[in-house]
Amino acid sequence: MSANDPNESPSRRSLWRQPRAWFLVGIPLGGFLMFFAGAAALGALNATMEWSSTLEFCTSCHEMSDYVFEEYKETVHYQNAAGVRATCGNCHVPKPYFAKVQRKIGATFKEVPAHLLGTIDTREKFEAKRLELAERVWATMQATDSRECRSCHALESMDLDNQDKSARKKHTLERKLEKGETCIDCHKGIAHQLPETYEG
Repeated sequence: MSANDPNESPSRRSLWRQPRAWFLVGIPLGGFLMFFAGAAALGALNATMEWSSTLEFCTSCHEMSDYVFEEYKETVHYQNAAGVRATCGNCHVPKPYFAKVQRKIGATFKEVPAHLLGTIDTREKFEAKRLELAERVWATMQATDSRECRSCHALESMDLDNQDKSARKKHTLERKLEKGETCIDCHKGIAHQLPETYEG
């Protein structure tokens, strides 16, 4: 049966027609528009992830600004002789892209509902959950070999001769390999107060 067969039904004949010019232009144009929309959506996602990792965003709710932020301002991570500040995102948001996305998704389903429900909206509630919250962060750091700490600190870059004897002994690669330790094993409480109930 050919495209010119007079006995062929009109609907079947329409399948064999040459495509119109708009069709030839429409396919690449549609592909370009989909690519552009996808790129814009990805750009908006990345911009949102960066914005939601800033100090200003992290301290915009009173649970953070009134409790942990005040503690953090008393530490060397906030103010130091070198003038280098590690903000919330430096310690709590991974740099690798997919790990960062996973962290943001986790925050969406854990931290945002907790904020809306008022889980730690008073000092008493916060202190009652401080150990649980701290242990969750410590476990994450141990599982990632303190990846976020290492985005600024590296054993290979340390000038061990300028450290005291105890630190020099602990900051060797041999000790790390031998004991399987990571930064957070020795540096709990480096940016926030330790829970009163913590027995370390």
